[in-house]
Amino acid sequence: MAEARRGIISADGVFDQKNPAAIPLKADDRSVLSIKVNRKMIALLQRVSQAQVSVDSQLTAEIGIGLLILLCAEREDREIEADQLLQKVLNYRVFADNEGKMNVSLLQLTEEFSKSGIVGRAGLLIVPQFTLAANTQRGTRPSFTPAAGPERGRRLFDYFVTQAKKRKTPALSIETGVFGANMQVALVNDGPVSFWLQSRKSATSKSNPALH
Repeated sequence: MAEARRGIISADGVFDQKNPAAIPLKADDRSVLSIKVNRKMIALLQRVSQAQVSVDSQLTAEIGIGLLILLCAEREDREIEADQLLQKVLNYRVFADNEGKMNVSLLQLTEEFSKSGIVGRAGLLIVPQFTLAANTQRGTRPSFTPAAGPERGRRLFDYFVTQAKKRKTPALSIETGVFGANMQVALVNDGPVSFWLQSRKSATSKSNPALH
């Protein structure tokens, strides 16, 4: 049985070989060590004709036609996953074109509003929902272990919202839910049309030259 140094996987998925501790490996494992780091920031996208959020019976956010996004960060997610997911959300084609085909993104819809002089705006309502990360494979009680902790979750939610607001135009409004609050979310799903979007499923780190 071969001996090899144990590495440390950082939050960025980098294999660190500085740890001198040794672990036993099977002979067929000596050539390469692959460690998967789960990264899959989640957005449950819903096409709506209207949506709103209330906290303590007070209306805090509201949009008309547009997208309601339920957003969830997982434990290993970083800003790069938020950037990837936002880009996907803004460019995902969920609105109908002139032929009735689902072929128009939120950004394209706002461009059409601007060009045509239509009075009104499309909206993006971003609501934090950590329960999307739940592991439901066993039993009848969800496990939220995969979800990012409160500090990381809030930081990534705020980052996602900040980056989204940089894309704001006169024809696009950006509204948000309240992180950590008990919210009441009301919506009219137009279709219904809903999509589960993820930034990526995993990153794999392959390393340790000592095993070659």
